[in-house]
Amino acid sequence: MGDLPSAVLFACSFNAVRSPMAEALMKHLHGHRVFVDSVGVRSGELDPFAVQVMDEIGIDITRHRAKTFDDLEDESFDEVISLSPEAQHKAVDMTRVMACEVVFWNTLDPGLMEGSREMRLDAYRQVRDQLLARIKARYPPPTPWVRYRGNRPPVRREKA
Repeated sequence: MGDLPSAVLFACSFNAVRSPMAEALMKHLHGHRVFVDSVGVRSGELDPFAVQVMDEIGIDITRHRAKTFDDLEDESFDEVISLSPEAQHKAVDMTRVMACEVVFWNTLDPGLMEGSREMRLDAYRQVRDQLLARIKARYPPPTPWVRYRGNRPPVRREKA
C-alpha cells in the first residue's frame, strides 16, 4: 500500500456527478488509507441519476454537498484528478505553487445526454464503471486477506 498517495482531490465542472462518484468509489476501495475529497469549478446540485447508479452498486452518496475549489479548507493534496477540461485548467492554476501531480481523465458528462430515462441512466452507469476501472488501475485496492486451513498456506509447486 506504499504506492497510495496520502490525499487525492477529484475535480469536475459542477461537483454534481463525476467527481462525487469518483470520490465515493475511491473511499469505497481504500477507506481511510487515503484522504479523498472532490470539488467543482462551480457548485451544482447533486444529480439524482448519479445517486441512483451509485446506489445500484451499494454506495450511498446522498450526503454529498457540492463545493468549489474556493471552498477547500486544505489544499495539501498529492494528486488532483481532473475529470473535465474546465477542471483541468483550474487544477493546473491551483497547483502552480504546490508539489502536486495533476492528472487529466477527460470524462463524459452524462448530464448532457438526451434520450429516455433508461438511455440516460446507461450513460451514468458507463461513467461510473469507467471511473471505477481507472481508479482501480491507478490505485489498486488491497488484496483481501485469505484464511488458510491449518497453520500454513498451500504450497505451490512449479512445473519442471
